[in-house]
Amino acid sequence: MVTNRLWRTLSAFNRSTRSWEPIPLRNGLSLISWNIDAFSPRPVSRAKLILSHVLKKSPDILFLQEVTPEVRTSLLDDARVRAAFLVTDAEDQTSFEDVPFATMMLLSSTRFISGLDSQKEGDGIEGGDNFMLGRVSRVILPSKYRRDALYVDIIPPISPGTVFRLISVHLDSLQDTLHYRAQQMEILANVLREPGCSGGIIAGDFNAISPEDDVLVDKNELVDAWVALHGRANHDGATWGVGVERRDGMGPGRLDKVAMVGLKAKEMEVLRPGTIEVPRPGEKLVEIPWSDHCGLRCTFTI
Repeated sequence: MVTNRLWRTLSAFNRSTRSWEPIPLRNGLSLISWNIDAFSPRPVSRAKLILSHVLKKSPDILFLQEVTPEVRTSLLDDARVRAAFLVTDAEDQTSFEDVPFATMMLLSSTRFISGLDSQKEGDGIEGGDNFMLGRVSRVILPSKYRRDALYVDIIPPISPGTVFRLISVHLDSLQDTLHYRAQQMEILANVLREPGCSGGIIAGDFNAISPEDDVLVDKNELVDAWVALHGRANHDGATWGVGVERRDGMGPGRLDKVAMVGLKAKEMEVLRPGTIEVPRPGEKLVEIPWSDHCGLRCTFTI
């Protein structure tokens, strides 16, 4: 039986205006995206350090790229993850078969709620400030490296009939796959504009290593969150090759990005990795970064 409801709001008294003003529902979210580097030594230990660092920022959404099967197991066994997050790819290892790594997504269990959980609440608020969760899917992309895009549909509390999409990506790597990256971006931009979807966010490792890559966000009529907040001339947005000297001569680059449509970026920062010691038999310990990528933290509103 359907229960009829008349939606109302709570108000707080504003002493400055001497009036009662409605308290808006929280329609903002914080996202952290990080390519955690599958190939450097001690991947599980490095992933744990990145997770500890990330949790201090209290993200609502966590996108991880280059997650190996061993790191996946470590994340799923982590008490902090079990206590605070809803996690993709816990049901099986299908997405990790025949590839060296894959993406994962963690969603805060205090900000996101399933339709079933909402019905169990029984308080007539349907989750309050919580975002409702929709479908979870992987988009198979044309790719040299069998890359895909992981997305989750969310429904904001301020607009129960509206769907937005969170897409985590790791686009194809290296110079010779630009044509794949161009196809991948076009496909994903279209996914955000499918019927029934009001927009969303694409974030992760865009592997934007060439000037041609830098136009792909604009070409697909998406908003580059870093550019929108800091401008194109700001070079502090580099996420790869930061603080290291490379033998190939490549300097720091903004390989990782956050692109969106139908959303508004509010704040964005680059998260620098710390270091970890790696033992070498018969030699001194060497310190390496937690990852060869920096992380990105972006807050946005719907």
